[in-house]
Amino acid sequence: MPTTNARSAVKPGFPKRTPASDTGKSPSELIDARIGELQDWRGELLSRLRAVIRGSDPQVCEEWKWNVPVWSGHGIICTGETYQKAVKLTFAKGALLADPSQLFNSSLEGNVRRAIDIPQGGRIDESALRDLVRAAVFLNMSSAGKRSKGAA
Repeated sequence: MPTTNARSAVKPGFPKRTPASDTGKSPSELIDARIGELQDWRGELLSRLRAVIRGSDPQVCEEWKWNVPVWSGHGIICTGETYQKAVKLTFAKGALLADPSQLFNSSLEGNVRRAIDIPQGGRIDESALRDLVRAAVFLNMSSAGKRSKGAA
């Protein structure tokens, strides 16, 4: 009986993805493609969230890791995942960020990450999201400084 590696198995209804380095496309092109293949509310929402994230801070750059969009600034800020019922922004160090607007509504039990799940028709406070992204960049800058000083 053949065995299947769970990591390499393709879920039904999902196209097999290849690493960005294998496609010859830039991360921004891969994110454009992901938005384009989501021909519903998820693509529109991911596109709007992307614009807010990119416009939040000049340090923000786009990457493509784990077959999802990743936004970084001196380290990972967040990923943008799409599911049938939600678009999820997972902040790599979300547990360390102040969230006065209470955007985080998922992965609240973890010690490091926090996420924002936005269902179809859901709204997000774009100003609060910009503030959260800026705080994540600042935290990454602070963390990077501590690491480099400790390495000296």
